[in-house]
Amino acid sequence: MNVRKLFRSFRYAWRGVAEGLQTEQNFRFHLFAALLVTILGWLSGLSGSEWLIVILLFGGMFALELVNTAIERVVDLVSPEHHPLAGQAKDVAAGAVLVFAAASAVIGCIIFIPKWLNLF
Repeated sequence: MNVRKLFRSFRYAWRGVAEGLQTEQNFRFHLFAALLVTILGWLSGLSGSEWLIVILLFGGMFALELVNTAIERVVDLVSPEHHPLAGQAKDVAAGAVLVFAAASAVIGCIIFIPKWLNLF
């Protein structure tokens, strides 16, 4: 195993995360939402298994946003002029993010609403 090559690959991966954070408004929005949910989770007293679910949702959302960004960049590279298939590819990738975000919101409601109702 080439340790230098391994560490280089991590450096490239972190550079990709930084690129997403710097250039993608939706990535920053999801980061803000994750911070808000983390605070609310701490205040709500989430169980260990609930935290595991929330963390998996955070990771999935961030990963999917980065994949969407990669798809958009590749499409822009290979099809700089407007092409219907290029637009469809970008729309479908964005749709995948939307589906995951909606599912995450539903799961969040299932976890948080009962806790908040118990407060009253």
